[in-house]
Amino acid sequence: MSATAAVEMPKISETGLTVKEVSQRIESGQSNAVKTSTSRSVKDIVRANVFTLFNGIIFVAMVMVLVTGSWRDAVFGFVIIINTGIGIFTELKAKRTLDKLSILVASDFLVRRDGEDVEVPHNEIVLGDLLWIRSGEQVPADGQIIQTWGLELDESMLTGESRTVRHKVGEQVYSGATAVSGMALVKVNAVGSHSYAATLTAQAKVYKKTVSDLNKGINTILKFMTFLVVPLCILLILSQIHTVGGWDAALSTGEWRQAVVSAVAGVVGMIPEGLVLLTSLNFAVAAMRLARHNTLVQELESVETLARVDALNLDKTGTITDGGIAFNQLIMLGSRWRELPAQPTEGGSFETLTEQAATQALYDCCNEEQPNGTGQAVLAGLKAQGYKPGQVESRVPFSSARKWSAVVKPILPPAGGDSRSESEGGRTEITPSHFAMTAPASGGETWYMGAPEVIISALGGDYSDVLQQVNDYANDGNRVLLVARSTASLADTDNPQIDPQAKPVALVLCSEKIREDAEQTLAWFREQGVRCRVISGDNPVTVGAIARKVRLTGEHEPRFMDARELPEDVNELARVLENVDVLGRVLPNQKKAIVQALHTQNHVVAMTGDGVNDALAIKEADLGIAMGNAAPATKAVAQVVLVDSKFSHLPDVVARGRQVMANMERVASLFLVKTVYSALISLGVVLTQIPYPYLPRHITYIGALTIGMPAFILALAPNTRRYIPGFLKRVVTFALPGGIATALSVLLTAWFLPGSMGWDVTKNVDLSALRATSAIILFLMGVFVLARVAQPLNSWRGILVAAFAAAGVIGAFIPFVANFFALILPTGTTLVATLIALGGSALIFVICLWLAPLVGKVSGKLLRQHGFNI
Repeated sequence: MSATAAVEMPKISETGLTVKEVSQRIESGQSNAVKTSTSRSVKDIVRANVFTLFNGIIFVAMVMVLVTGSWRDAVFGFVIIINTGIGIFTELKAKRTLDKLSILVASDFLVRRDGEDVEVPHNEIVLGDLLWIRSGEQVPADGQIIQTWGLELDESMLTGESRTVRHKVGEQVYSGATAVSGMALVKVNAVGSHSYAATLTAQAKVYKKTVSDLNKGINTILKFMTFLVVPLCILLILSQIHTVGGWDAALSTGEWRQAVVSAVAGVVGMIPEGLVLLTSLNFAVAAMRLARHNTLVQELESVETLARVDALNLDKTGTITDGGIAFNQLIMLGSRWRELPAQPTEGGSFETLTEQAATQALYDCCNEEQPNGTGQAVLAGLKAQGYKPGQVESRVPFSSARKWSAVVKPILPPAGGDSRSESEGGRTEITPSHFAMTAPASGGETWYMGAPEVIISALGGDYSDVLQQVNDYANDGNRVLLVARSTASLADTDNPQIDPQAKPVALVLCSEKIREDAEQTLAWFREQGVRCRVISGDNPVTVGAIARKVRLTGEHEPRFMDARELPEDVNELARVLENVDVLGRVLPNQKKAIVQALHTQNHVVAMTGDGVNDALAIKEADLGIAMGNAAPATKAVAQVVLVDSKFSHLPDVVARGRQVMANMERVASLFLVKTVYSALISLGVVLTQIPYPYLPRHITYIGALTIGMPAFILALAPNTRRYIPGFLKRVVTFALPGGIATALSVLLTAWFLPGSMGWDVTKNVDLSALRATSAIILFLMGVFVLARVAQPLNSWRGILVAAFAAAGVIGAFIPFVANFFALILPTGTTLVATLIALGGSALIFVICLWLAPLVGKVSGKLLRQHGFNI
């Protein structure tokens, strides 16, 4: 529990729970504690990395080999254990990093205890607590309203209704709703798992798989292998038993052991054991790297989504601008003000007094319990001029959905004289009695403050000249508000409406500070082919002016539009958006509709924001990005949080996602080549009933040097290539030529080399020579495939390929390594035959690569002729 809150809250008589009562409730389990985490638990991480289908198959295969007594051929099992250990270690490290960073963005809530207002974490709210619900906060627990100061809730996450609901004393509020304006004191009557929407409040912190092109592609590969491995393993065992003379001979001579080892060699090769491991490892490492740049990834798999983003919707405030607002001036609307009945006070001119009246009304409209950024800026500016709170009978707080606020002020009697007084330092203080106004209606007058277009659209009469002034100021980048006055008191504050008889009085000019890094960041996105749009609740002309300053569309003039003119039909909206760069006066539900419309055009959409009004769109987007200073509800639904709220981190975020996708495509291609040639070799062995041409230890040695270790390096290498849909198709297209070439080379060697060399493969010596030669061919083809995957080779990638190729050759000359992995260097006529076989393998590799595009074109043409769209 923190110290007394620094923010001054309304004075109330309720004291709340005592420290003893709070302790008793926590001990009895009546706290708001909910099991949430920004990452998987340790148990989940271990289970996900250890208990996989393919680890199970590898484990069974290892046990089978160990039963035969050939423990050296079971070393592949230990490699899997090591790889799994690396995966667990990396994810645990990522978990610690993310959990520490998540503390920085965790939100506290204000409760009243022992007569004081104190901030406590979400989990320390207890049953019976007096909880303050403030604008911008997500309700953390269910409760009943004790007192309210114009509380309005967005309950769309609970009911699906985007309209805000104004609540009264005695009404129930539910966790998961979001306060959009006003505030209230609530007595908590349901906590933790008993609250209405406990799961929604922690939704962003639940680890879940993100459906993606990468995951779908890898899952398709794994499902295919599941159906292929088991039957092929059985067939391989049967074929290898046959090569040693059948079951009777195999059991009597012990050759069954060699048959099992040979069958396992085929199975091990078909398992892309490191593919899933590297995928999760890549996600975890990317999350850690982003964390070092104050970027919290709340779902690891969302890193992959970053690569596919081609449409970025930017909220202006807090993203392009830093959220800082300054009050510039209040401009009276001249003759229109004179239409209002007014009475000057003694000692002041008409113009001076009317401007003071409008300024005081502006102050009172902004002087809410929880004013937004614009309201705070206006208050700060007017306080510096000596203004103080005036008398207010009732008010309608500002909300992003309504886009205006209002106060009802009493009609004051004429002042007896000049009521200005000198404050300390010589500044003139202006009090409410300094001006007096009369009106035909009794009960008070109503002052409105808000978006000019919204207020004027509700007024009777032609105010096009006022709108023209608004546009002129907005074209200069000003944020413009309108002050209007009605001589009638606001009739219904529960369902407030603007009086059509109200008159525009003054324009309020404020300005925003543009982030220094905004222009450079937007230029990066343009170069990368990402379409950026600014979506804001402000005046479209103002937003357009800011977009022009930051060169949102480069040399072209940004095209802006008022969101109130947008069509409701999603498909029509999608067509309109193609020709719009800036949207103003956008309502929260429209932001969500814009994301949905972009989805209809198959765009992958990212949405940034910091306000409550952005939460719906961020939730709907493929990738939600919240600023670190965002409202708790907004951060709760975002997959990525920019902890220090720096827009300039976004290029690094997207680049990291592209690195994951581009590198995983390389790595998947590498693993799938091994799967293809292992499956084809196994099929050839089964059909022709020959001994398996290499041992499990051979594939372990070759796979480690040409696939396993290079894959780890390639997976973490820099890569900013823009992602293009079709991951699985490209991976398979790449893997087939290399896999087929490798399989043909090994099988042709196994079929024809024994005959030309006079070997009897039923004898262990000759069979060992054949397997050694096949292993050399397999290694050469592995190097070829690695070189193709690692392209371009005119950089460190060429050195990588050369290093692992050299390591493989050098290992064959080291006695211990050669003996352990059964590596035999050919000599004499065997060397000549091996060199010929290697030359033939290289030729086959080239032919397969040359034929692959031709076959693809022909097959594609035939498929299209038969009505298949590819």
